[in-house]
Amino acid sequence: MERAMPGRSGIGGRLLAGLTFAVALTVSLPAAMAQDATPAAKDAAPAAKDAAPAAKSDVPPLKIELNRLEPAGEACRTYMLVDNSRGPALKSLKVDLFAFDTEGVAQKRLAVELGPVQEKKTVVRLFDFAGLACPKIGRLLLNDVLGCEGGDATRETCLERIEPATKTSAAFDR
Repeated sequence: MERAMPGRSGIGGRLLAGLTFAVALTVSLPAAMAQDATPAAKDAAPAAKDAAPAAKSDVPPLKIELNRLEPAGEACRTYMLVDNSRGPALKSLKVDLFAFDTEGVAQKRLAVELGPVQEKKTVVRLFDFAGLACPKIGRLLLNDVLGCEGGDATRETCLERIEPATKTSAAFDR
């Protein structure tokens, strides 16, 4: 049979023990946090920087789909679907595109204005790759965003938001 310690039995004793534990944590936690020069604290700082892009999920995606390629004389007419159904309006969205042939060799470079795109709207934009036959296009690369205007958008934030997709036999990526 166990003997009860004086002053530590029952609910009052457990409450006192819990309170003592909480005070000990409160006193030791600031001291541990003040030692940020420890290796563990140095390793935690880069992890916090890496965690920052998680806020990207707060930014709605801007889906750009290579929807169709069709011959147009000596050119390949390109249909690009810009899905801004969850984002703010963009006055301008100018992109730098490279068309690669089926062997992966760069063939044509084209700067294309895909804007304006209204808030929560999807639009289709057409443009031609002059002097390039559609069957020769094996891949379309979103090389860069040259300009992006609207709200607090920047070239960098627009590039981060873009999610490329394709409905054609040609790949489309960034």
